[in-house]
Amino acid sequence: MYSNLSQKYKRNHPPLEPVDIDVYSDIIGKEKIETIKKLSDLLVNKTWTHMNSTFDGGGVAEMLKSLVPLANGLGIKCIWYCIEGTEDFYMVTKRFHNIIQGLKQEFTLEDLLDLYINTNKRNFENKRIIGDMNIVHDPQPCASVVHGHYEGKMIWRCHIDTTEANELIWNFLLPYINNYDGVVFSHDNFVKEGIKKPVYRMSPAIDPLNPKNRQRTEKEALATLEDLFKVHDIDAERPIILAVSRYDVHKNQVSIIRAFNKLRQYKRVQKLKPILIIVGNSAKDDPEGSRVYSEISNIVGGDPDIHLLLNIKNNDESIGALMKIAKLFIHVSTKEGFGLVISEALWQGTPVIGSEVGGIPLQVINNKTGFLVEPYNTDHMATYMKFLLLNKDERERMGYHAVEHVRNNFLITSLLKRYCILMRFLLGIDFPYFTIR
Repeated sequence: MYSNLSQKYKRNHPPLEPVDIDVYSDIIGKEKIETIKKLSDLLVNKTWTHMNSTFDGGGVAEMLKSLVPLANGLGIKCIWYCIEGTEDFYMVTKRFHNIIQGLKQEFTLEDLLDLYINTNKRNFENKRIIGDMNIVHDPQPCASVVHGHYEGKMIWRCHIDTTEANELIWNFLLPYINNYDGVVFSHDNFVKEGIKKPVYRMSPAIDPLNPKNRQRTEKEALATLEDLFKVHDIDAERPIILAVSRYDVHKNQVSIIRAFNKLRQYKRVQKLKPILIIVGNSAKDDPEGSRVYSEISNIVGGDPDIHLLLNIKNNDESIGALMKIAKLFIHVSTKEGFGLVISEALWQGTPVIGSEVGGIPLQVINNKTGFLVEPYNTDHMATYMKFLLLNKDERERMGYHAVEHVRNNFLITSLLKRYCILMRFLLGIDFPYFTIR
């Protein structure tokens, strides 16, 4: 069952070419660039490692693909590792993920001892990770703090909301969590009781230079989407309502579809002939995705106005282009650690209807960058969809504020700055006038 794990694990992520932070000057300004350079001066040649559960798919991997080369560009030796497991391991840790977010699912002693603990142990056979600061992301490799072989300061980075975690799972994870030197959450409200180590808050971030996030004109976006629209018979002249996420029970795509069906009952909207596009990607550490996709496909039942797309070609460019031309973006998760996809849509100047959950209200400022709703209130969703479709001036006003809100709070350079502050603090090179928030 585990015979190949240690061999696979010997391969960390192939080296990513260092990126000069000056390339972000036109986006965030030279003053902010200089601040980050000063923070990193005394971290040159220090080692900073990351451990997560996949090199591809999901927000963590996407952030690390930008964060690691940026850190290396500043002279910090940043290395990215990935825990390896069987399909059963990912099924179990996906259940952990759901249970920690409050969903009722079953687990067994075998799941905990054989699959979870032993996978963490076996990943470290003949392997030692040495770093001045080591960041371990989310539940999958959390136990490696005890069962692995690390040297240096240890931080557990939790990207999910733990406040409604099942007590048995939480009490199982707590001893591991409390072996770290500190814990990072995306929101102060995500922290469940029992953590005895320092807790820091850092918002996730997007890379504005990523092909998905480059700011483009509508003409450029339509040119990018020409082949995709042809394959899926999508009419570019019709107003698009867009949703992008994994196909996951917490992403609540069913409520989006119900709200869209209610939207189509408004006579003024019927004249516009809107369409709904839902896009999702599969990921190795999310084996439930194909099942959820099938269930949603059955609900849609071949409706020609609803397009369910999975693992589309030219993914990053296509999603960025869709976000640019969409009249509105909707993301109404029932549980959400942060929801980076919202910042991606806002950065394209597209207002967002988001649920009042997790880190979403940090991004969606009501009546400024979009609208907040309860995750199952499809009437309110439909009402706000109607408002945004029928009011171009309001869409443009919110779109302007959306871009500036992301620029000031949720770009990868802001995240890099906070990590540099944390690293200096952990190594005793602190600036008392800086905060990690």
